[in-house]
Amino acid sequence: MLLWEIFTTFLMIGFVSFGGGYAMIPVIELEVTKHGWMNTQELTDVIAIAGMSPGPIATNSAIFVGYQTADLLGAVVAALGMMLPSLFIILIIATFFFKMNKNIFVKSAFYGLRPIITGLIIYAAIRFAITNNVVGTMNWHTASLLGIFALSLFALIKIKLHPIFVIAISAGLGIVLYY
Repeated sequence: MLLWEIFTTFLMIGFVSFGGGYAMIPVIELEVTKHGWMNTQELTDVIAIAGMSPGPIATNSAIFVGYQTADLLGAVVAALGMMLPSLFIILIIATFFFKMNKNIFVKSAFYGLRPIITGLIIYAAIRFAITNNVVGTMNWHTASLLGIFALSLFALIKIKLHPIFVIAISAGLGIVLYY
């Protein structure tokens, strides 16, 4: 029964989540905490590890949650649940893409989805920042975390530093500042 619940939960997440893995994070958080499989802090740690691991963050997160909840079989059914909707939807889209891509209604719908995807990603970032006390009362700790955030954005956008280097530098700053 638990394996079926894990599978159907991630299947539903896969069907209703658009915009990539980071846009799925609020939906994953809602479902995982609602089922009591993890609390928000545990899920935050999972998402941090999943984001640094190779592969899609949503699938990696599903695998971590499934494993934590029901061991290896839980990881397998969570991964299947998360990936099957994409597989089916992409197969359908690939079949009709070039015909549909010319349709003004389809073009307009995809154009209209762009801002909400960005909004979902920003919402997830803000929720995790609040949950982890990154944002709250302004003190040295909060200011230094915001500084690392700002420097990371600068390195990614202006310097165009590879994300793996930004992650490594941020981890190093964390050790220096908070150890």
